[in-house]
Amino acid sequence: MAIARKIAYNVISNSFLKVFSTVALSLLSIRLITGYLGQDGFGKYSTVLAFFAFFSALADLGLSSVTVREISRGGADEKKILSKVLSLRLTSSLTVFLLSPLLILFFNYSRDLKIGIFIAAGAILFSTLSLMLNGVFQKRLAMDKVALVEFLGKLFQVGMVVLAVREDWGFLAIVSTLLASLSFNALIVLFLSRRYVKFSPSFDVAYWKTFLRESLPMGATAIITFAYFKMDTIILSVLQPSAHVGIYNVAYKIMENLIFFPAMLAGLILPLLSRFIFTERARFEEIADKTFKVFFIIIMPIIAGTLFLAPDIIRIVSGDDFQESVLVLRVLIFALGFIFFGHFFNMLLIVGNAQRKLMQALMIAAAFNILLNTFLITRYSYVGAAAASVATEILVVSLTAFLVRRHIRYAPSLDRIGRIFLSGALMGGVLFLLEPYSFFIAGILGIATYLGMLWLTKAISPEEITSLFQKGEGTPLSEVERMETMVP
Repeated sequence: MAIARKIAYNVISNSFLKVFSTVALSLLSIRLITGYLGQDGFGKYSTVLAFFAFFSALADLGLSSVTVREISRGGADEKKILSKVLSLRLTSSLTVFLLSPLLILFFNYSRDLKIGIFIAAGAILFSTLSLMLNGVFQKRLAMDKVALVEFLGKLFQVGMVVLAVREDWGFLAIVSTLLASLSFNALIVLFLSRRYVKFSPSFDVAYWKTFLRESLPMGATAIITFAYFKMDTIILSVLQPSAHVGIYNVAYKIMENLIFFPAMLAGLILPLLSRFIFTERARFEEIADKTFKVFFIIIMPIIAGTLFLAPDIIRIVSGDDFQESVLVLRVLIFALGFIFFGHFFNMLLIVGNAQRKLMQALMIAAAFNILLNTFLITRYSYVGAAAASVATEILVVSLTAFLVRRHIRYAPSLDRIGRIFLSGALMGGVLFLLEPYSFFIAGILGIATYLGMLWLTKAISPEEITSLFQKGEGTPLSEVERMETMVP
């Protein structure tokens, strides 16, 4: 199978399984858990997940990204690298796990919540193993296998949730499904990886020091990213009742399940921009402009649809007990819009070798997010947290757009953006008129209106979209581009 065909196959299969497992199964899981635990219980569950993200960021150390790079280089001793990094990864995860009870002591949480957080700390032992082993499949353009395992793991977790709800096993059983699914994923990925390379833990402190000098900057990025993506839930759990955490996170989970779209698109376009940024400036700007337009086309119906259909969306996802989440969702959907363009400008800074500038911008955003959340949550609870998320994403877009303009010498073209905005506005008008009627009829007619207006106004042509993914010369992707394309 040619490299281009393998890449296309991986992208399509990975995207399909990601959409189904990340969106459909995740939302089904939320529906089951919210219906069983209620606002207070789901708030505790969301707090556990936030601490899981925190522990994962602490244990990451940037090892996954650098491992992929190192084993993909020509002549690399893959077995040696994986053996030594595996031991380092397990050591960092085990350290975080053992220290987690000390951290929990500082929080005035209930006993079951503290136990749930400790279970989440144990889960990172398996999640970090899976992340490291992903590099084995990335190198061989076999990420479809990882996507399939993630899908099966999510399906396994949903099955465990159904069983826990039916048997009324309680909050800790629901939390334990996270540990069960991640251990399932890790064991299957470990088994599959043995087909390509056999390795075992090997302790080498001198090698660890050398490796960490390369990986720690990436690890710092993981912590910074956590600070402005997940810190709001932890702050909310400290300053407000668990029910408020639950109300906020029902809306946040909906938004979170859509975040992978801009990341996936950016990962797909990034190799093309990398190819042309320093060699064919006109081609680079053409691709960047079209990508900006595609991002705008995607986000407009999402924002318009969510604004008018939020009550039905919340009802479908979590039932009638979370209608306070409607306002939160309507605020957070604007954060999602800015996240799209944050990914766009982040991508440009990466291809322009301005990663250090990007990290500085993210550090400023993280500090801003923590301070603003602390201020707004104290006064406005979950609505304040949602507002802080929007403000933070606006800051990220503003800072990264400024850096792109200054260091990459590029600003996106606004050609025909007004037509896209008009199409979205008319879609919103249709949804407003049809809001009292069926959710599905309103959604279908709203999308039909939007697509029809895009066609009538000639906002974008099919050729513009397909040209984004043309490789131009038809030559194989370089090793670096190949790795970047397969980032999930």
